[in-house]
Amino acid sequence: MEKTDTNRPLIAHLAMFGACAGWGLMAPVGKDAMTHGFDGISMVTFRVVGACILFWIAALFAPKEHVPRKDKLMFIGAAVFGLICNQCCYTVGLSITSPINASIVTTSMPIFAMLLAALILKEPITSKKALGVLMGCSGALILILTSAAATSDKVGDIRGDLLCLFAQFSFALYLSLFNPLIRRYNVFTINKYMFSWATLILLPFTFGHVREVVWGQPIPPSTWWEVAYVVCIGTFLGYILTMIGQRTLRPTVVSVYNYVQPIVSVAASLLMGIGVLKPTHALAVVLVFSGVWLVTKSKSRKDMEKERAAS
Repeated sequence: MEKTDTNRPLIAHLAMFGACAGWGLMAPVGKDAMTHGFDGISMVTFRVVGACILFWIAALFAPKEHVPRKDKLMFIGAAVFGLICNQCCYTVGLSITSPINASIVTTSMPIFAMLLAALILKEPITSKKALGVLMGCSGALILILTSAAATSDKVGDIRGDLLCLFAQFSFALYLSLFNPLIRRYNVFTINKYMFSWATLILLPFTFGHVREVVWGQPIPPSTWWEVAYVVCIGTFLGYILTMIGQRTLRPTVVSVYNYVQPIVSVAASLLMGIGVLKPTHALAVVLVFSGVWLVTKSKSRKDMEKERAAS
C-alpha cells in the first residue's frame, strides 16, 4: 500500500507531462491534417464524435455511477463551454493561424481562470496577480499584432489567434461554473455525458459538411493517421491523463505543465516546416509564461484566510 502511495505523485506528474506533450504535438499534427484534405469544421466533428464513442466504450469497463437527472442536464452547459465553444474555437482557429501561435495562446488559460475566479468566486486580486495578468495580456497583444501584419499563416492570423484565445476563456469559464459538478464523478462518467451532449448539439450542423468533405475528394492515408492522433491521443487520452494528474497535484503545479505545450509545438512545427519562429514570438512567450507564473504563484483566498487564522 505504501508503495502505491509513493508512486502516486510520480504517476500524476507523468500523466500531466504526457497530456501536455500530446496536446503540444496535436497543434502541428492537426494543422497539417487541415492543410491536406480537412477543414476546421470537419476536424472538430471528428474530435467530438470520435472521443464520444471512445469514452462510451471505456465507460463499459469503468465503475458505474448513478447520475441524477439534474446533473445530466447540467452536463449540457458543461458540454457547451468545456467542449463545443472550446474545441470549435480552438480547432477552427488552428486551421487559420500557425500552430506556434495557437500553442502559445493556450498558456493564457490560468490568467482567464484567475479573472473569472475573482468575478464568480470572489477570489482576491493581489498585486502579483494583477502584474501577471498585465504581462500575459501584453504577450497576447504582441502575438495578435504580429499576426495582424503577417502575410502567411506560418507566422499567424489575427482571426485564428482570437478564436484560440476565446477557446481558453471558454474553458476557464467551464472550470469556474462547473467545478463542483466535475468533482462528483470519475473521468469516464464526466466525459461520456459531456461528449454525448456535445455530439447531439454539434452533429446536426456539421454532418452534411463533413460528408461532402470526406467523399468529395481523395484524402491521403497520412492525413487519416493525423486525424486518428488528434482524436485518440490529443482528445481521448489527453483528457484522461489530465484528470489523473489533477486528482493528485495542486492546481499551481498542474498549471506549470502548460509550458510543455508550446515547447513541443514549436519544435514540431519547425521540424515539419509549417511554422516560423520570429523574435516577437519569443518575446510573447516570455511575457505570457511570466504572467502565468505570477498568477499561479500568488496567494488564493484560502491561503490568506489560513494566514489570518494563524496570526
